[in-house]
Amino acid sequence: MRELNIAQIEQTVAELCAEANLHLSPALRARIEEAAGAETEELPQEILRDLLRNLDAAEAMRLPVCQDTGMAVVFADVGQDVHLTGGTLEDAVNRGVARGYTEGYLRCSIVADPLRRRNTGDNTPAVLHLRLVEGDEVRLAVAPKGFGSENMSRLTMLTPAAGEADILRFVTETARLAGSNPCPPMVLGVGIGGNFESCALLAKRALCRSAAQRHPDPYYAALEDKLLAAVNALGIGPQGFGGRTTALWVAVETAPTHIAGLPLSVNVGCHVTRHAERTL
Repeated sequence: MRELNIAQIEQTVAELCAEANLHLSPALRARIEEAAGAETEELPQEILRDLLRNLDAAEAMRLPVCQDTGMAVVFADVGQDVHLTGGTLEDAVNRGVARGYTEGYLRCSIVADPLRRRNTGDNTPAVLHLRLVEGDEVRLAVAPKGFGSENMSRLTMLTPAAGEADILRFVTETARLAGSNPCPPMVLGVGIGGNFESCALLAKRALCRSAAQRHPDPYYAALEDKLLAAVNALGIGPQGFGGRTTALWVAVETAPTHIAGLPLSVNVGCHVTRHAERTL
C-alpha cells in the first residue's frame, strides 16, 4: 500500500489549472493550422490565423488562451493500492482549484447558488469525477470548461431502433443550432450508450482525449470521420463567418446500455477546448 499526502494533490491541481488555461495542446493547435491551410476563402483563413496569433500571444505573455477560464472539471483516477493521508480528496481538489485560480489571476466564474447568483470568489467548487482503478498511482486531469460552448450541449434518449443515421442527424443538428455561439471551429465530444447521466459524462471525457488520437475501434473511428464531415458541411465556419471548418475534431466514447434505449449526448467545446493531466 502506497501512501500519498493530499497536499501533493492540492499542489498538482493548482498547477494543472494554470497549465490548462495558459497552453493549448499541440495536437489541437495542429488541427487549427491544418484547417487554416484547407480553407479556400480569405476570411475564414484570416480568422484561423488570428486564432493562432492569439495562442502565440497567450504563450508569450503567459495569459489565458480564452478570457472564460471555465468551470474546473477534475477527473481523478485513484489506484486502489493508494492510501490518501492528511485529509479528503475532495477538499484537496477544491483547495487546489482555489489556489490555481486566485494565485494564477484566472477569472472566477462560479456562483454558489444557481438562482441567487453570488460568486464564490475562487472558482470553487470544482466538478469532481472520481474513478477507482488498479495500481498505486493517482491520475489527475483538469479540464476548464467555458459556458459559451457548454450551453450549446445536448442530450437525447433515442430508442434502440435508431441507428447511425439518427446519430449523424442529432450531432449535426446540435452543431447547426449552436451556430457561432460556441466560438467555432468547435470540438465535439459524443457519448453513446450508458444511461441518462453516464452518457453525458462519456461526452465530457471524450473532450479530454488527444486530438491526435482516433477511437481504437475502426467502426467508431469511421463514425468520427463521418460526423466531422457532416458538421463541416454545414458551412458555419470559423467564428460563424462561413467556411469549411465548423469543427476541428469529433471524439466518440461509448458504453454498454439497456436493451430498450440508446442514450446520445453531445458536449460542445470551443476551438480552445483545454485540459492538462499528470500522474502522481
